[in-house]
Amino acid sequence: MPIQGYGFLILLVIVVIWSAVKILKEYERAVIFFLGRVHQKAGGPGIVFLIPFLQTMRKVDMRTLVHDVPSQDVISRDNVSVKVNAVIYYRVVDAVRAVIQVENYIAATSQLAQTTLRSVLGKHELDEMLQERDKLNKDIQEILDAQTEAWGIKVANVEIKHVDVDQSMIRAIAKQAEAERERRSKVILAEGEFQAAAKLSEAAEVLSRQDGAMQLRYLNTLQEIANEKSNTIVFPFGTEDVKKLIKAD
Repeated sequence: MPIQGYGFLILLVIVVIWSAVKILKEYERAVIFFLGRVHQKAGGPGIVFLIPFLQTMRKVDMRTLVHDVPSQDVISRDNVSVKVNAVIYYRVVDAVRAVIQVENYIAATSQLAQTTLRSVLGKHELDEMLQERDKLNKDIQEILDAQTEAWGIKVANVEIKHVDVDQSMIRAIAKQAEAERERRSKVILAEGEFQAAAKLSEAAEVLSRQDGAMQLRYLNTLQEIANEKSNTIVFPFGTEDVKKLIKAD
């Protein structure tokens, strides 16, 4: 055989070995197909050997993926139109199912997240969207995780980032908050007056038990006034003293 023939064979062997040997990183797995049929277990990481022309391979990234859900128009249960966007964290836990059960698991998860976000938030009022984000995040995560389990996807977390409300609605919310604060202040003031009246009633009952108790309170009040820098002089008279003066006349 001529030298050119040996060179061609050596080159052919190198090409075959090169196409048969694949190296996968630590976070990668290989779904191997043999004549169109998939192996039950994904290969990797490390070196993976393929039979040329009989086996093909598809790599799957097993790291946690972060996907930004585009802003969605949502109408809340109390008929308020808002724009909501979120971010989801998910990863592939079964590379074989992620490849054979869905055409594109990244696009499918994205679309499912958008529809789930609109569906879940549409069942809640605006106040709940603004105040109970942790609960809503958990509800969305549980729904997504249950639906993507068949694809070999694990949704780890969902975070609602922004709830954008129209400017007119923001003014209405501000007026509502102001009215609520005013209502609370009036209630607190009324409760304070009620408690003060109850204590004054108890004090009056205690003072009425002794004849000289009220006179002592007068003297104590006079002492407090005298300590202040004022030209006003107050002479306390009890009701009994007034009655005596009237009878003397």
